[in-house]
Amino acid sequence: MQFFEKGKPPVGVVFDTAMGNRVDDALAMALLYGLDGKNEARVAAIVVSKPNLNAAALCDVIRQFYYSPGTGPFAGFFRGLPIGLINDGKLKEDTPMLTATLAKHPSANIHKLNDTAEVLPLMRNALTAQYDQNALVVATGPLTDLANLLDMPDIRDLIVKKVRLLAVAAGAFPDGPAEFNIRTDIAAAEKVFAGWPTPIVAAGCEIGDALSFPAASIEKDFAWSPAHPVVDAYRAYKPMPYDAPTYAMSPVLYTIREKEGYFQLSDPGTISVLEDGRTKFTRGAEGRHRYLILDPQQKERVLKTYVEIASAKPVERSFRRRDQKKDEEKK
Repeated sequence: MQFFEKGKPPVGVVFDTAMGNRVDDALAMALLYGLDGKNEARVAAIVVSKPNLNAAALCDVIRQFYYSPGTGPFAGFFRGLPIGLINDGKLKEDTPMLTATLAKHPSANIHKLNDTAEVLPLMRNALTAQYDQNALVVATGPLTDLANLLDMPDIRDLIVKKVRLLAVAAGAFPDGPAEFNIRTDIAAAEKVFAGWPTPIVAAGCEIGDALSFPAASIEKDFAWSPAHPVVDAYRAYKPMPYDAPTYAMSPVLYTIREKEGYFQLSDPGTISVLEDGRTKFTRGAEGRHRYLILDPQQKERVLKTYVEIASAKPVERSFRRRDQKKDEEKK
């Protein structure tokens, strides 16, 4: 369904989130839609690995917020793309981040399970619609959805054909403690790291801990909107003011702006998951796995980028053809 413009579109991102567990998932969605608004990426699908209807509803509210200025023949279509929701998984409980934010934003289109899409067909169909090697998969919660996806018939061939890279907010490197997303579903993490057929880049928790989103930005840079769902989620997550770790933001920024040098990469190797949820990295030239390394000299640049893009106003989306835009620019 590639009708955006003449020629190859920006990379399509399948975003797998555990919305509601940590506020950085909401910040990562703001970053993703900000990059989408700059035409550096397209949100191909949103799927939720937290089996909670309010988690899907908050994703829908955030998506509506960023697509509300849409115009043109396809704008309504993109506002209406379904949110995928896992039926059974970990961390089912409601959180104040979900309930308090939705109380302020009752515009969600999701009120019952039938208002969501099945995760596996949604991901498969989203990947099928992408140009070859023009899809990215970003997972910022437990890897339950991706582990289940690997059970679909013939899915590995499709992943190899379509997906350039899988980026996950998971693990602690090079030899840290068991990290939350891995520990929540150890079996799924084992399966994904052992069986995912394309390169994987892991953003360990040490990256998110070292890069904290400033509370001052929430108060100042987002002030252009009196009803911003990401701001309300931030305030509901913990008493203000606090600076939030950005675990989910680094895989989004790295995958879409891979060549910008925000992060360093480890040598190639293999990431394995131990029984207690710790991750082990073994160097090897034939390995398909790497992990992000924070460059201290880039820290302020990364934080500035997080703030500028996540806090940017949504852009008008007209989906005009590229040749039409060029003609208008010449006038």
